[in-house]
Amino acid sequence: MAYKDLKEFIALLDSKGLLKRVKVEVDPILEIAEITDRMSKSPGGGSALYFENVKGSEYPVATNLFGSFDRMALADINDVAARIRDLMNQAPPTTLMEKLAMLPRLFEFSKYLPKKMKNAPCQEVIEKDAPDLSKFPVIKCWPGDGQPTDEGRFITLPMVFTKDPETGRPNCGMYRIHIYDKTTTGMHWHIHKDGARHYDKYKKLKQRMPAAIAVGSDPAVIYAASAPLPEAIDEMLFAGFLREEPVDMVKCITSEIEVPANSEMVIEGYLEPGESRIEGPFGDHTGFYSAADNYPVFHVTCITHKKNMIYPATLVGKPPMEDCYIGKATERIFLPLLQLEFAEIIDLNLPMEGVFHNAALISIKKSYPGHAKKIIHGLWGKGQMMFAKLLIIVDDDVDVQDKSYTAWRVLNNVDWKRDVVISDGPLDDLDHAASFPRYGAKMGIDATRKTREEGMTRDWPEELFMSDEIKKLVESRWKEYGLD
Repeated sequence: MAYKDLKEFIALLDSKGLLKRVKVEVDPILEIAEITDRMSKSPGGGSALYFENVKGSEYPVATNLFGSFDRMALADINDVAARIRDLMNQAPPTTLMEKLAMLPRLFEFSKYLPKKMKNAPCQEVIEKDAPDLSKFPVIKCWPGDGQPTDEGRFITLPMVFTKDPETGRPNCGMYRIHIYDKTTTGMHWHIHKDGARHYDKYKKLKQRMPAAIAVGSDPAVIYAASAPLPEAIDEMLFAGFLREEPVDMVKCITSEIEVPANSEMVIEGYLEPGESRIEGPFGDHTGFYSAADNYPVFHVTCITHKKNMIYPATLVGKPPMEDCYIGKATERIFLPLLQLEFAEIIDLNLPMEGVFHNAALISIKKSYPGHAKKIIHGLWGKGQMMFAKLLIIVDDDVDVQDKSYTAWRVLNNVDWKRDVVISDGPLDDLDHAASFPRYGAKMGIDATRKTREEGMTRDWPEELFMSDEIKKLVESRWKEYGLD
């Protein structure tokens, strides 16, 4: 189903007992974060939270909305991996009839193209003459957030919309927003991100860059902003595919940028080419503070929002937290795309402890000597996988979702001199352990069974298994043993 907006999703969570309401007054400075952190670390991710009475603001705050497998399953992305796999498994047409048969498949994508609207719920209230970010319940997450000269408030669940000045191609990314004052913020996009590439083009053109920050939409749109998509794929088209219904878009009041019509709030503005300011520090999803550094400055020209808006926020920090469950959804959705390039890949596990760019466990159908190392090098050359600091490759009979069994197989199967690959390359901007910013060493481990062609001077041993006959016998006599 396609949710009308964030309110409808929250109402569904409430009706299913997956939401807890906090009616007493709470402070957006750290108090909401501490409550959310405790809930996130409850068994299974706890409940979504809805703070009805937020100090200093008339608007409620919602957190931990996607922080469990149950809630992610309700967020329009439950069967997406199967749908993607079905689309990817189509053989190229060779005859006229096969080409005609493919037309419905092409229509599958075109019917999800974003739709333009003239009027939108996100523009029920328009604040253009004196926009003021301080009216909204933007939270402070951790004590060390921000510089001593500000409150350290960050918009943590933003959808930042930009447009390539050369191609006109739109982009939506999730880059944290550091609030400096009523009308200026930091724009924390890393150099590898599409928004940063658009900004570099505007700098070369010496032109002011329009942008918009949307806050709160239906789950598929929010998720799409965080998805590691290729630059050529419009995030709103992908959101339409997820929700199986086009995303309604509306043009901003002060620019040509288009944003989701069902957004709770939209902050319109611009960035001056070359202007920067210290942004951060910020308690990040790695569980450590990311250092303060110079980033572009976003100037607010207009704020629009619904009359009865809800302000959604997420808290990141030491796992497990809400972003871990979003990351696990990404793991499932993008596995079929990896398999399109590497058909030998059977399964993928991005452990929460690795915060989704530090480690990946991958099982493969091994067919030849060096196969695992081919996968290691191949994955480091593919999109966001280039940031993986650790790739562990195991055989196809290993369930990589079972981390304990996988660790046992790895620790027994590896000769560290023969099976470890160390390579230098790009790393995530938030990697504080690297010797240089955004560049350093990464490791691949071949934990598959080795053959004599790979240097073994003896045969690989067989793993221990009990015979099926004895297992069935013991199972049938278990109560007789008196061991229940």
